[in-house]
Amino acid sequence: MDHYKALIQQQHAFFATGQMKAVALRREALIRLRDSIRRHERAITDALKADLNKSEFEAYATEIGIVLSEIRFVLKHLRAWARPEKAKTPLTHIGSRSAIYSEPYGVVLIIAPWNFPFQLALMPLIGAIAAGNCAVIKPSELTPRTSAVIARIIGETFFDVYIAVAEGGAETSRALLRESVDYVFFTGSPPVGRLIMEAAARRLIPVTLELGGKSPCIVHKDANLKLAAKRIVWGKFMNAGQTCIAPDYLYVHYSVKTLLIEQLKLAIGELYGIDPLNNASYTRIVNDKHFDRLLALLNEGEGHVSIGGASDRDSLRIEPTVLAGIQEDDAIMKDEIFGPILPVLEYGDLDEALAFVNSRPKPLALYIFSENKAVQQQALTGASFGGGCVNDTVFHFTSPHLPFGGVGSSGMGAYHGHSGFKLFSHRKSVLKMTTLFDLPFRYPHLKHALKRVKRFLK
Repeated sequence: MDHYKALIQQQHAFFATGQMKAVALRREALIRLRDSIRRHERAITDALKADLNKSEFEAYATEIGIVLSEIRFVLKHLRAWARPEKAKTPLTHIGSRSAIYSEPYGVVLIIAPWNFPFQLALMPLIGAIAAGNCAVIKPSELTPRTSAVIARIIGETFFDVYIAVAEGGAETSRALLRESVDYVFFTGSPPVGRLIMEAAARRLIPVTLELGGKSPCIVHKDANLKLAAKRIVWGKFMNAGQTCIAPDYLYVHYSVKTLLIEQLKLAIGELYGIDPLNNASYTRIVNDKHFDRLLALLNEGEGHVSIGGASDRDSLRIEPTVLAGIQEDDAIMKDEIFGPILPVLEYGDLDEALAFVNSRPKPLALYIFSENKAVQQQALTGASFGGGCVNDTVFHFTSPHLPFGGVGSSGMGAYHGHSGFKLFSHRKSVLKMTTLFDLPFRYPHLKHALKRVKRFLK
């Protein structure tokens, strides 16, 4: 695929001109992107409807709106972020000043997933543009209408030598990874993330991996069950559970398990109706392969269906489903579900639940519902995870002030807001020394040099 080689070479040549080091031009690029998104809002919404059956509300709230909000936040702060950051100077460096310069990497490759195909392609792009990079976006082939709209927006807004879109399947990603890009940003599954990192390692290309995992949601005995149920249902079943930070399973104190399941049923009815499969606004599963995978999990016979369980192959939709009677070693507890199925386990002591969480790969998110601050703190400090919420789910993702990313097998690197600017910038340390005087003690050939060095450094 020689055209990808030519594209990357052209972007390197454009980056070498230094034009995008000007903060004013970066801001202008973000404004053009914002205006183009606004012009294409209907086309984006229609594409998300066609690809995933997303409602207009969900398309705007979880895809378009969050991208526009991120652009607004970055535009407000970009000038301050781009200034050299003053750093302290120790006494041993008297006569000098220290600063950290934020320098763009060059050409960034962004490989986006299908579950939030617009948002997760554009959010990292905002950080890349803000930091002064060129970029190539590889959107998901599993959401072709949204990918086509992204290509149209970028093509109408920017020249390919600056920002470009490369549509295609896995072979396109492999071809782009063979080129000399300067940074790779990938959102997707851990198995593919390993392949991305392996390919980047051959060229010593830095990577950010936004992956996933089995994110636990712990409901303690003192939780506000009605509110907890509503927020869990919202976080789990939006996008039909196809969200990397959705609660993957519930760990509920045994004394409130029955009550919580009753509240979950009421919350599902409130948010999706008594017949979700006939709710025109309910998101579908992305394709037959994932639909069959989820049905296999439902039909494995472990536990029992407490809520939902119905499906419709023609529309590729599965009801919001809650499974009770699940054990820690059941098959559904092995891999991330990534669909509208919520297993429920029970615990008696919080340490037991945390021990189970810590026995598995580190999750991308953790949620704890409790009115007790000591319990909240125990959960937050007793397990390692990418990020999370107390008495809520998913909502931390939407704050531009909070870095978003994983740890261990759930990913590496974090973005959003200032964190996104820093992620796509090399932080270059610079010391400026005076020429008005010199510090003789650092030169080894002078008399008593060692004594003077020890006096300053010990």
